Amino acid sequence: MIRNQSVNIIFRKPDSFLFAGLYSWMAVFHILAPSSGGRHWQLFFETMAVLLVSMLPVLFFTWQREKWKNGWSRKKYNIAWWCCFAGYIPLLLLVTGANEELPNSWRQLVFMASIFTWLLELLLVLNSWYRQRAGQWQWFRAISLEKAVLISIGIIALLLSLMATSSIGNPAYDSNGQLLIGFEFKPGRIIGEFGSFLAFLLQFLFMYCCGYGYFILNSKLLVPMVLRLHGALIYTLTALATVSLSYPLIGFLLNRLPFNDKLGSIFPANPFQLENAFGAILILLLSLPVILALQWSRQNNRIMALEKEKAETELDLLKQQLNPHFFFNTLNNLYALSLAQSKQTPESILQLSELMRYVIYKAKDNNVNIRDEVKYIEDYIRLQQIRLKRHPNIQFSKEVVPDTPPVAPLLLIVLVENAFKHGIEPAESNSFLELQLVTTQNSLHFTCINSFEESLEGSGIGLENLRRRLVLLYPGKHLLKTGKENHIFKAELELDLS
Repeated sequence: MIRNQSVNIIFRKPDSFLFAGLYSWMAVFHILAPSSGGRHWQLFFETMAVLLVSMLPVLFFTWQREKWKNGWSRKKYNIAWWCCFAGYIPLLLLVTGANEELPNSWRQLVFMASIFTWLLELLLVLNSWYRQRAGQWQWFRAISLEKAVLISIGIIALLLSLMATSSIGNPAYDSNGQLLIGFEFKPGRIIGEFGSFLAFLLQFLFMYCCGYGYFILNSKLLVPMVLRLHGALIYTLTALATVSLSYPLIGFLLNRLPFNDKLGSIFPANPFQLENAFGAILILLLSLPVILALQWSRQNNRIMALEKEKAETELDLLKQQLNPHFFFNTLNNLYALSLAQSKQTPESILQLSELMRYVIYKAKDNNVNIRDEVKYIEDYIRLQQIRLKRHPNIQFSKEVVPDTPPVAPLLLIVLVENAFKHGIEPAESNSFLELQLVTTQNSLHFTCINSFEESLEGSGIGLENLRRRLVLLYPGKHLLKTGKENHIFKAELELDLS
C-alpha cells in the first residue's frame, strides 16, 4: 500500500529473481553446447522463452509468495504450494515427455529445469526454516569465524588423511615411493594403517594451522590494530614485513615434515623460495574482505540492537504518557457526573473499569486483535454518551475482514479521544462524529470526521504521541493525514499490515 515504488525488484521479489537467474544460467549453458552453431543470441532468447513460459506458474507463485503467505491461512498457502511444485511440475514433465513432436533438446531442457526448480525451492525452504530457528540454537550462534575456520581445517585434514591412507598400496596412486591422494575410502586399509593415518592427520593439521596462524594474525592484529588505526598503506607494509619475517621459518618446518617427500616434495627445499611467501600473502589477501565484512556485520548488528533498544524504550515512555492521558480525561468525566449527582455514575464507573482493564492489560501487548480495538472504541463512546449533556450524532461503520492481521494497541482511540475533547465536548450546538474502519488481509484504513467550534492548535499530547508511535511501530508503512475546514476536522490513518 504505502511503499517506495522505486525499490529494486531484487529486494522486493527476491525469490522470483532467483528463479529467473536460474533459468538464465540454464540458457547460457544450453548455448555453450557445440550444436549451437554460432546463433548465440537467438538461441539464448529462444531458450529463455521456453523456460519462462513452461515455468510461468512457478514464477507467478514466487512473485505472490509473500503476499499469499501473509494474507492467506496456512492451509490455503500450503495447498497453493503443493499445487505448484508437487502438481504442476510433475504434470509438465508428463506432458513434455509424452509429446514426441517436441525436439529432444527441449524435452531435456524442461526436465533439467524442473529438477533445478525443485532443488532451488528446497534450498529456499531450508533457508527459511534455518533463519526461523537459528536464533534458538545458542551453540550455533556461539561459533565465531575463527572457530568455523578451525573446524573446517580439522574436517579437511581428516578427509585428506583418510584418502591418503586409503591410497597406500594402490598402484594407481602409490608407486616409486611417491603417493598421490586419490578419491578413495577403504575402512579396512585405514584400520590396518592406523599409524600412518594418525601421522598424516597430525601433519595435515600442522600444515593448515600454519596458514590459520596468518589468518588469526590478520583477524586479531593487522586489521583491528593496524588497518583501522593507521590506514591501508601502513597495513600493506606491515603485512609484507610480517610475511618476510615469518615465512622462511614456516617454509623450513613444512619442508621437514615426513609426508613432504612421500607426497612428492610439495614444499621446496629452499625455505626462502618466494612461492612460500606468495602462499602467506594469498591467505592475508583472501581473508581480508571476509574479516572486514564480518566486522561490518557485527558493528551493524550492534547499531541495530541499540536502535531497537532505543525504540522500545521510547515506546514504553509513550505508553506511560498515554495511560495517564486516558485516566486524566476519564476522571474528569466522572467528576462532572458526580457534581451533577447523576444516577448514571455507577454505570459510568463500571464502563470505566472495562476500559481500564483493557488499557492496563492489553496495552502491554505488542499487537492486539482489531476486534478488541473496535470494542474498546465502542465502550469509550458509550461512556462519553452517558455523561454528555447534548447527545451528538455518532456513526461508526465497520468493514472488518475475519483474517485482519493484529495491530498495535491504542492507536485508533487517540483520534476518537481527540474528536471528543476538541470537537464534541466544547460544542454548544449540535455536533457530530463519523467513524469509518475498513480492513483487508494486509491493510487498515480508519477515518475520523467531527465538528468543532474552537481552535485545535493546542491539541495536547494525543496526536503527537500517535505520530511518534506510528514512526516507531510502522516505519514506512503508515500515513496519517489531518485537516480542518469549515468547522470540520478530518483525520485519516492508513496502515500497511503486510
